[in-house]
Amino acid sequence: MPDEEVGRVYSQRKLDFAARLEKLLQDFSKVLIICADNVGSQQMHVVRADLRKGPFAEILMGKNTMIKYVIRRFAASDPAYASFNKLADLCTLNVGLVFTNDEPKVVRDTLEKNKVTAGAKAGALAPVDVAIEAGPTGLEPTQTGFFQALGIATKITKGAIEIISRVQLCTAGEKVGSSEAVLLTKMGMKPFEYGLKVVNVFQDGSVLDPKVLDISDDDVVNLFLQAVNNVSAVSLKIGYPVQSAVPHQMITGFKNCLALALETEISFEAAELAKDMIANPGKYGGGGGGGGGGGGGGGAAAAPAAAAAKAPEPEEEEEEMAFDLFD
Repeated sequence: MPDEEVGRVYSQRKLDFAARLEKLLQDFSKVLIICADNVGSQQMHVVRADLRKGPFAEILMGKNTMIKYVIRRFAASDPAYASFNKLADLCTLNVGLVFTNDEPKVVRDTLEKNKVTAGAKAGALAPVDVAIEAGPTGLEPTQTGFFQALGIATKITKGAIEIISRVQLCTAGEKVGSSEAVLLTKMGMKPFEYGLKVVNVFQDGSVLDPKVLDISDDDVVNLFLQAVNNVSAVSLKIGYPVQSAVPHQMITGFKNCLALALETEISFEAAELAKDMIANPGKYGGGGGGGGGGGGGGGAAAAPAAAAAKAPEPEEEEEEMAFDLFD
């Protein structure tokens, strides 16, 4: 950042920061914009240590005014870098930049897996919905004022406050009230988790939504196959040939020709085999079912013969039972 540009002298720290940012813009092709709300220095230290292990990425935090100025100056230095102005527009609020050449999805997962639980603070935006289930709270009856201020129906059971029905205290995206924060603190609840969150991805001059990172190669292949199937179906329906439908059209045409050859005297080489199979089924293993059936019939005939051989047995039983009780 030369002094003659603005007519003032910048500190060496700012000059070093500008030089570092420009080098990062030149060396890395992908930039993840992260939101660092409610993230402490120790948590940032842990994230940086994980990124050094892989995938490799470098986090840059600083004043938005300084970052925007350096990025816009870098974009103006070469027409090929004009798309970096989009990156400068994204530097608003409490954000940082993560530079990498590795897979953005892997870097995002590494950034977002480090979370710290925290209690609710009055005036802070709730990242998730918070509700208290019905049941005992463990608080003394003297604390009923907090529940009354929030309109929560309670009763005293065994010397402790008990909530009658489930109640929602906080809604995601809305500020936490002071009464809600005090009540959650008294109940010892830490419902929130804070960590770095990727809000935008800058790659090859384009700004992408982080949801795009969840799309895998299998998803792309499945969508492509689905589109090819739809095109083939339309082609077969209207009779317009396309490359993906040609195999289906060839098979359908062959089936029609074969059916015509079987019903008429017309014949061709591929139909001769089908005609021969119909005329001589035994030649191709056909008719075996009938022999099996005959064998089955023989077995069926043998069964009555065996039953007839055993027929005299009931007569013997009758002879044994034929006696006089008074003989």
